[in-house]
Amino acid sequence: QLQASGGGLVQAGGSLTLSCAVSGITSSYYTIGWFRQAPGKEREGVSCINRADNTYSADSVKGRFTISRDNAKNTVYLRMIDLKPEDTAVYYCAATSRNTATMSTRVYNYWGQGTLVTVSS
Repeated sequence: QLQASGGGLVQAGGSLTLSCAVSGITSSYYTIGWFRQAPGKEREGVSCINRADNTYSADSVKGRFTISRDNAKNTVYLRMIDLKPEDTAVYYCAATSRNTATMSTRVYNYWGQGTLVTVSS
């Protein structure tokens, strides 16, 4: 089970940190990804961290979003800075047992509910 939290309303240029609390599985054995879905758009991959703690991010968020994990807390974080209105979306975390760099939604087996991030201009 994955539980995303930390969303909210923030002004452009602001920052937020999302948390993905994992239960039932040991997150360090999985690739954990963050995805987002804006109104009327498809769900897209944002960042992922694999079992070797290698991280990957979409070009649109590179340099602004950082994914990390705390194995002791079985939690994965997404630190977001310099937020832009186009970052507004529902953010989801998901897990796959594959050790992968892919952020294709088809690869991820376990999904949490989303947390809404709204960036005002």
